[in-house]
Amino acid sequence: MKLQKLYSYARRAIDDYNMIEEGDRIAVGISGGKDSLTLLYALHGLMQFYPKHFEIIAITVDVGFKGMNFEGVSALCDKLGVDYHIVHTDIAQIVFDERKESSPCSLCAKMRKGALNETIKELGCNKVAYAHHRDDVVETMLLSLMYEGRFHTFAPVTYLDRMCVTVIRPLIYVHEADVIGFMRRYDIPVVKSTCPADGNTRREYAHNLLKQMMVEDPAIKNRMFTAICDSNIKGWERQEGAHY
Repeated sequence: MKLQKLYSYARRAIDDYNMIEEGDRIAVGISGGKDSLTLLYALHGLMQFYPKHFEIIAITVDVGFKGMNFEGVSALCDKLGVDYHIVHTDIAQIVFDERKESSPCSLCAKMRKGALNETIKELGCNKVAYAHHRDDVVETMLLSLMYEGRFHTFAPVTYLDRMCVTVIRPLIYVHEADVIGFMRRYDIPVVKSTCPADGNTRREYAHNLLKQMMVEDPAIKNRMFTAICDSNIKGWERQEGAHY
């Protein structure tokens, strides 16, 4: 995927769901993975020509896993001229060493979001951008069906009342395969996760299940995504003129 295609996908999602308003100060959550760095490229590029003026700040919550080096991300932000903040925490020690959680992902995610939200408010941001892409939308729906018994997924835009912050997801139209292609084309400095639970989660199970279904029916993911867009899930109401 080339930059122009990435900009097109992101701008369409932003326009369809009114994600950005004039004067927004947007925090970009950077895990160091391919998705969040692709999001950084997308918003940085759109910032140059989008009709509504906005600014971005990149934030990484370092949970404390050994071997994770964010120097490449820092160098990329310097190159793009994006303000970059790393929030150092002891989350890994608390979750794995002290509490010895058998299912650590939920607590880890909660603590990461807490640290991120606190930094967002300190930096005066009114919005935060998450890097969930099209595959994430469908996989979350599958997880909800299998483990909650309901047809549901996260919304393109979510307002967090307690934080007075709006979450936006500009990559919801981007396929994971395109993200992988973009990463390879532009040699993005991805930070490899050293989390001991990486690859052993329910989400990974849903990810592999979707891949297996697509082997038999390559169009099944697109039909699932269309079903979500046409559903009555809160936040996914069809926008006039939207293209999915």
